[in-house]
Amino acid sequence: MRRIDNITILQRSLCGFRALVVLVFLGSSSVYGQVEPLTPSQNAHKTAGDVLLVTMPALAMGSTLIWQDGQKGTYQFSKALAGTLAVTYGLKLTINKERPNGENNNSFPSGHTSVAFASAAFVQKRYGWEYGIPAYLLAGYVGYTRIEANKHDGVDVVAGAAIGIGMGYLFTKRYKGQKKLRISSGFMDNTPTIGLTYKF
Repeated sequence: MRRIDNITILQRSLCGFRALVVLVFLGSSSVYGQVEPLTPSQNAHKTAGDVLLVTMPALAMGSTLIWQDGQKGTYQFSKALAGTLAVTYGLKLTINKERPNGENNNSFPSGHTSVAFASAAFVQKRYGWEYGIPAYLLAGYVGYTRIEANKHDGVDVVAGAAIGIGMGYLFTKRYKGQKKLRISSGFMDNTPTIGLTYKF
């Protein structure tokens, strides 16, 4: 019975990810202004941010499987992500702020940033700062990529981060089971190292 519940929740979550990809595609395809071409560096950052937009929620969802967190963690993250998307796109449609590059009126708040920070906040609150710090660093980088690609300004990114963190904290409870994955760091021959240990 529990396996069937987990499969059903996973299927629903995958539907949510598909909806996220469709929203991002539709939002990015509604171009009406003249957009200046990006430099190779800006384009590389933009691409990295786009990849992390999908990767970070997938990793947050995957973390519930790594710790065999069951349906509670999956359900909590699904609610946090759905709430983040609803607030973000509701504000985009209501405020109609023009992007810095003149592309369209979907600037406020940054959707990439809100999704990335919702994922990071879920990981941090559910599993602790040991995993939250790297997640927040990645989320911060996503915000940086949106400014670098001239899609948003600092206000858009800060608002997106606040929405993501708020929704992550609103719907996430601390995990009380045994953690199976451990992260360690140190130096080997003056080279920084990161280690992952999984306990079976």
